[in-house]
Amino acid sequence: MAASAPGRPVSNRRSTTRPPRGPGRGRLRRVWRHERVRTLTALAPPLLLVGVLFATAFGFAVTSSLGLSPFVAGDGPTLAAYQRLFTSAEFTRSLALTTYVAVVATASSVVLGIGAALVLDRARFGRRAVTTLFQLNLPIPHVIGAVAILLLLGQSGFVSRLAFQAGLIDGPAGFPALVFDPAAIGIIVQYVWKEVPFIGIIALAILRSAGDDLDEAARTLGASGWQRLRHVTLPVLLPGLVPATVIVFAFTFGTFEVPLLLGPSFPAVLPVLAHRRYLDVDLAARDEAMAISVVITVIVVVLVVVGAWAARRLVRPDARPQPRAARR
Repeated sequence: MAASAPGRPVSNRRSTTRPPRGPGRGRLRRVWRHERVRTLTALAPPLLLVGVLFATAFGFAVTSSLGLSPFVAGDGPTLAAYQRLFTSAEFTRSLALTTYVAVVATASSVVLGIGAALVLDRARFGRRAVTTLFQLNLPIPHVIGAVAILLLLGQSGFVSRLAFQAGLIDGPAGFPALVFDPAAIGIIVQYVWKEVPFIGIIALAILRSAGDDLDEAARTLGASGWQRLRHVTLPVLLPGLVPATVIVFAFTFGTFEVPLLLGPSFPAVLPVLAHRRYLDVDLAARDEAMAISVVITVIVVVLVVVGAWAARRLVRPDARPQPRAARR
């Protein structure tokens, strides 16, 4: 036991590390502010360009959806396009299909990505080679992936021919429809194939930066593998994976080319429905196409804002100083 000063009782409280006060703390604040200004200055030009392009496109979509399109004569701003849209059974089914595809693809990608990251993080041999192979499909465009899925899983594709050669089916019609199907299996498979490495690489980077100290401490205290995953690994991953999950959901909700190549003709996902309405011979249908685009944009923007708020809420408790009673 450490000796105490004469006349001063020995305290049983644990020593705590408090943030430095005085000139040192002020210097840290000035450095942090300087780095923040540098970061914002470096990001200002691209953010300004993206903001101008987004505001211009979104403003044009809003004005066109209100009947103010320069291509169609109108009497003024009106909500007729939104009224027709929200009372349309096709729009309701398209919205349900789009949400279903985005939720299933995002959830599957997150679960498989976390699992792959855990496997790669615990690999003892060939970790670098396996990690490189895992992320090989990241630079492949989604269109190329969609064509590959079509050639692989179509009823006359590679897997169907193998099944026919093996005597499992009598012909192409006997192979289950995995593309152009109402369940959108082909779309989901392509999204999962593409997004699992994206989620996995982010999760792997978080795990390697966090280290194994917390996991080893939980193991020493007798926690099982499931308990360590639930109470140690997932809380470490969540602050970084929430923004990545929001990005994946926003992309799968608003993308166009993959559902166009692999999706069913009816109902179509919202981006494909908007494209069809925009190419309709009736120019009045363009108002509905723009209204669909506005709906997609609003949903994605609200989701991004909520995701950013959730990510900050997950990080904030760790950054706050603990109360005095909790530090005893």
